[in-house]
Amino acid sequence: MGALRTTREQWIEAGLRALADGGPDAVRIEALAKGLGVTKGGFYGFFADREALLEAMLDTWERESTDEVLDRVEREGGDPRTMITRAGRLTFSSDRLLPIDLAVRDWGRRDPAVAERLRRVDNRRMGLLRELIGTLHADPTDVEARALLAFCLAIGEHFLAADHGAHPRRDVLRRAADLLF
Repeated sequence: MGALRTTREQWIEAGLRALADGGPDAVRIEALAKGLGVTKGGFYGFFADREALLEAMLDTWERESTDEVLDRVEREGGDPRTMITRAGRLTFSSDRLLPIDLAVRDWGRRDPAVAERLRRVDNRRMGLLRELIGTLHADPTDVEARALLAFCLAIGEHFLAADHGAHPRRDVLRRAADLLF
């Protein structure tokens, strides 16, 4: 029976899961190898060290959460509100991307290089919001304010623990989007 061999992508995926579950300190080669059911020796065929893995993880997160999301939003088209909703759903409602995104945000509070990467990602996301909201509203200040509020709503609603009385959260979120757009 041949030896089990993991791919570079499997190491990255395991690292992203660990990051989402426990932050960057949880991304440990030995723990990842154990979770993959392999020895850590195979890791070094793909990465020089843990830092190289962390960089590859950030590359994957950035590509999936910007390039792939923006490409899909553009490809599937629709009116501006539909496209904004799709971008938010793909990024901030995804069982895969949301936990990684939140972990990267937390990590970026302590690591300037990660903060710079997050700034680049958020600027691309804001660019999409500005472009689409700009088709609905002419005033550049109004567009910027609405884009900021929409982005804050998409991220912040995952941190808010408040109840909404007799109103279901999804209805309140839908109404908030109505007010923005």
